[in-house]
Amino acid sequence: MFGLFKKKKVTYEMKAVVDGAVVPMTEATDPVFSSCALGNGVVIRPTSDVIVAPADGTVTVTMDGSNHAIGLELTGGLEVLIHIGVDTVNLKGEGFEALAKTGDKVKAGDELIRFEREALEAKGYCMEIMQIVMEGEHSGDVQYTTGVTAKAGETIVGIWQ
Repeated sequence: MFGLFKKKKVTYEMKAVVDGAVVPMTEATDPVFSSCALGNGVVIRPTSDVIVAPADGTVTVTMDGSNHAIGLELTGGLEVLIHIGVDTVNLKGEGFEALAKTGDKVKAGDELIRFEREALEAKGYCMEIMQIVMEGEHSGDVQYTTGVTAKAGETIVGIWQ
């Protein structure tokens, strides 16, 4: 009656993890990512060298030894995998510095990984950043923003309720 007991829907935001041009996941260079086999999300063509947390949450997985990817569970239940570059696992950590570890609580904008973008591009690596929303309860609810130039930790690239 009168909406007194209705739950208000909370809107959650996922921000860009790095500075750069944001494009749909279907435009990723690597066919595994562009097929959305791992999940949907956005690709950022980076212009900076630091990956930041897209929202408050907890680090759920790090790639010890290679440091080329990190997983987070964001406040609001969304699980996100941030994958730096294509085939960069082959570098065995060269050019990557982990700044967070599994279990860390992070705030939006906290630095997670530093990487040597220009040096790795000079070696022939595609350094696209895949910000992948893993399949789960809220994955189908995310509305993505692409076609923008993002500022890490500031530009909203996804929202959900």
